[in-house]
Amino acid sequence: MRRISRLTRVAVGVASLALAATACGGTSGESGDDGGDDKGLAIAYDVGGKGDQSFNDAAYAGLERAKKEFGYKTADIEPTDGETDADKEQRLTSLAKQGYNPVIGVGFAYGPAMKAVAAKYPDTTFGIVDSVVEGKNVASLVFAENEASYLAGVVAAKATKSRTVGFVGGVDVPLIHKFQAGYEQGVKDTDPKIKVVSQYLTQTAEEGGFSSPDKGKAAAEGQIEKKADVVYAAAGLSGQGVIEAAAKAKIWAIGVDSDQYEQEALAAYKDSILTSALKDINGAVFALAKSVEDGKPLTGTHTFDLKSDGVGLSDSNPKFAEVPGAKEAVEKAKAGIVDGSIKVATE
Repeated sequence: MRRISRLTRVAVGVASLALAATACGGTSGESGDDGGDDKGLAIAYDVGGKGDQSFNDAAYAGLERAKKEFGYKTADIEPTDGETDADKEQRLTSLAKQGYNPVIGVGFAYGPAMKAVAAKYPDTTFGIVDSVVEGKNVASLVFAENEASYLAGVVAAKATKSRTVGFVGGVDVPLIHKFQAGYEQGVKDTDPKIKVVSQYLTQTAEEGGFSSPDKGKAAAEGQIEKKADVVYAAAGLSGQGVIEAAAKAKIWAIGVDSDQYEQEALAAYKDSILTSALKDINGAVFALAKSVEDGKPLTGTHTFDLKSDGVGLSDSNPKFAEVPGAKEAVEKAKAGIVDGSIKVATE
């Protein structure tokens, strides 16, 4: 088992890419002026924005790393409530016009806008995470979330005492189905008698499934009432509510995307965060920026999985080692996934 630092090193070595930028939401960093001074990476956040301690913050970490490494101006732009594809298209266009390169859209919602804008700016490299967009100057970054979630399911099965565990998905979409499928399979392969209680917060992102900690908290409380004593959330910012509810009830939470045990904003609840299913978005963002800086921009589709250390499971909470059989079971499951003897479902 490897922590996120190892994931990042490997991902940078593996050709990778990803995510898009914007100028009609709120901006942080150095993104204001037009003109041709040295401008590099720009990212446009997904729903929930910076501060989610998860998906978007992992992308921001990659941007900060590129900024420090290459010494250029960067931009990171917040989404706006109720925005349309046209709003996203305007945002990406503005960043490309300002000279940022690469421009990365964080999240599958940027797909239609990126396809339109990338064709108009062939000299700019674009990236998108969690979706595939065809284009000569587009890098599509996708992850094997189901594989990391399988490992989370193995741990949940080893940690539960009530023999009931929970899954909270932010939005009922195929991407989050991958998290659920892997998690449930990991639980059942470890102990088929354990019950998995699952719930999605909303049908669409516009309803706040990825950006509403109150919704996450209510869902987790409902699962705790059904005796779940381990709850895994794949819900962006909403996952903070799940973690809060778990801490209050003194049960285990499993984080997602970033190592949430290490997130400062979640410090009050960290002792309840047993582990996190990781996606090395940080490393992927940096890899795309580096490829552009080196004059060899990444394009095409790149998949990060367990075999490439692009996904994984954190073990930073010392209590992880105290769960009987968990570490050994995770190592065995990882080996099986990597050698192909375990096939992890995506639905």
